[in-house]
Amino acid sequence: MKFVAIVGTNASFSYNRKLLWYMKKHFNDKAQIEVLEITDVPLFSEDIKGIPTRVAEIASSIEGADGVIFSTPEYDHSITAGLKSLIEWLSWGSLHPLTNTPVMIVGVSLGNMGTVFAQENLRQILSSPGIDAFVLPSNQFLLGRAAQSFNERDELVEERTIGWLEHCFDNFMIYTKTLKPMRALAEDRTGNAEKKVHAVKILEEGDGWWIEDTALGFLPKDDADTGSSKKEAEEPSVLQPAPDAKILDGGDGWWIEEISLSTGASESESDSDTGASKSAHGKVAVVVEKTQPDSSTGASEH
Repeated sequence: MKFVAIVGTNASFSYNRKLLWYMKKHFNDKAQIEVLEITDVPLFSEDIKGIPTRVAEIASSIEGADGVIFSTPEYDHSITAGLKSLIEWLSWGSLHPLTNTPVMIVGVSLGNMGTVFAQENLRQILSSPGIDAFVLPSNQFLLGRAAQSFNERDELVEERTIGWLEHCFDNFMIYTKTLKPMRALAEDRTGNAEKKVHAVKILEEGDGWWIEDTALGFLPKDDADTGSSKKEAEEPSVLQPAPDAKILDGGDGWWIEEISLSTGASESESDSDTGASKSAHGKVAVVVEKTQPDSSTGASEH
């Protein structure tokens, strides 16, 4: 895989530059990493006619890569003005090379907290409309105490730090491979996405994946939940009281009908607890409603 690694400062000396060059050598057997500088990138201004040469070169390198690695220092809880200016150039006019591009963020600082605020700031910027990068979630590599973290050969010295960097980078490679088939389907805000040719069944394919052109449709069928058909829903049955029923009260769609119930006991049967006799028959008023069709299923409710 091929990655572009951008040094997030225009300073002549930078521990973030050391980190990216270390990653280039350390992961040489896993990926090709091209380290890019932003020292010649001018401050962003809409008044400048055309795209600066250095910005166009960086954009071209990003477009030819599988992903981008940003190494950012932290200035006043934020990224540098130089890095922010580059990103503004890359999201302006016809340049949108970061759109749908996998991005990994790392950072080195002199303090104990690493570049936690700068990384969150950069993550927010890269996720904004017009940039729309696919930023690797979690896997934050925050290297503090930079002066003690590198030896005289500009190599990381602590095994736990190296192990965590390897863990984050391996996850970034998996993330990049996973997103590869999705990048062609993601929304392209620039309007420069290639048109899908619907006459071709396979639109795009790669190692173990493909994008197939399919036609989707919907045919109305019977209600899957109730089994009732559309015709049954349109012609619901409506209950009516029997002709000889004694109606005690009624209204729109309902009535109270007097009915008789039997317990099966004789009229002379006594209550064993109280000694009182109880009636074997009684009358109960029952409210009955006319059935109305259920609008969501076509079934009737009683």
